[in-house]
Amino acid sequence: MYKSLEKKIKNRTAVVGVIGMGYVGLPLAVELGREDYKVIGIDIDSHRVNRINSGKSDIDDVKDKDLKPLVRAGKIKATTDFAALEKLDCVTICVPTPLSKTKDPDVSYILAVVGEVQKYLHPGQLVILESTTYPGTTEELILPMLEETGLKVGKDFFLAFSPERVDPGNKKYTTKNTPRVVGGMTPQCTRIAKLFYEQTIAKAVPVSSTKSAEMVKLLENTFRSVNIGLVNEVALMCDRLKIDVWEIIDAANTKPFGFMPFYPGPGLGGHCIPIDPHYLSWKLKSLNYYARFIELAGDINSRMPEYVVERINRALNEKNKSLKGSKILVLGVAYKRDIKDVRESPALDIIKLLQNAGAKVTYNDPHVRSLRMDSSEMKSVRLTKKLVQSSDCLAILADHSLYDYESIVQNAQLVMDTRNATKNVKENRGKIVKL
Repeated sequence: MYKSLEKKIKNRTAVVGVIGMGYVGLPLAVELGREDYKVIGIDIDSHRVNRINSGKSDIDDVKDKDLKPLVRAGKIKATTDFAALEKLDCVTICVPTPLSKTKDPDVSYILAVVGEVQKYLHPGQLVILESTTYPGTTEELILPMLEETGLKVGKDFFLAFSPERVDPGNKKYTTKNTPRVVGGMTPQCTRIAKLFYEQTIAKAVPVSSTKSAEMVKLLENTFRSVNIGLVNEVALMCDRLKIDVWEIIDAANTKPFGFMPFYPGPGLGGHCIPIDPHYLSWKLKSLNYYARFIELAGDINSRMPEYVVERINRALNEKNKSLKGSKILVLGVAYKRDIKDVRESPALDIIKLLQNAGAKVTYNDPHVRSLRMDSSEMKSVRLTKKLVQSSDCLAILADHSLYDYESIVQNAQLVMDTRNATKNVKENRGKIVKL
């Protein structure tokens, strides 16, 4: 089985399935298609499937001009029918892994997909989980389900974990040139999964087990969460000390060793950093261990939206205005610069907090036309000179490069800058308030 699959992967006759055609799955499918593999994308969202089959992308990192030729050439086809699994040689699972309200891992999407894979699992098939999850998921949940078929891992089929490393909007590091970590259930599983990724990605790094590969991803994002938590707390300290946190970080960054700059912000966003560390924390609680760094960083980061609103309130008070009834214009609701992704964006929490305080909130985002807020919908307003001048405060929550910050500050009454976007604005006449 190994030799047969190895040959198919090397000569590009392997048919590859990507389950979940979102921010992780679609870029992977495009890279596979470019390397002359036939790719079947499976997704339960029929609207997304139809868009892909018409050559249109709904994510930032895949342009229509890159997708459309692959669809026309028959290299990529999307479907909602899991029966397509029967024809696949390699299957990658790229579905969401959210947290419940109690911050417990929700692996229901993974289990639902593995249930479908189980129905069509056949000898010689490679199954790889890419969805971020807690250490032990592949071995403890997925393997038993697949071996219920009577097939044996490492002999009849191959199972591995390779954590996605997608950074939406990153122009330098993409799916193609970002190394992949690979851990299999057996040495043969690791080897064949490594071979699979090496056909499309610059480098595949093997580790000793699926559990190790799962832990790698959690370390990567916990590292960022903890360090962002630290610098967010430093921002709170600097506020009390009445010094500029951005100046402090820039000066510290001149040290050529022993320092790595992280920057404060209005809170964590995206599908990874706000969520992944809690997977590790949850797993360790089951082993009677309390992950103090993770919990403390999570607490600090989650409170940043409240701090932003408090700073806006304080700044308005200094101008003899109340937050209640004030017109607040939010600039940028995506979770970071120059993308349209609003998953876990702190802007959503800040808007809610402002509205709850009685503020009249509008937003502009050149990448996000509309925003679902609970049962209501907000639409991006046109950014005009008149709107900027008539707003009591502008809150910069995503520092999109399309904004003309000089003009914004010149016409604004007050600017709450949570991203240091206005650092190069020369004259602000005391209008700018920073974290």
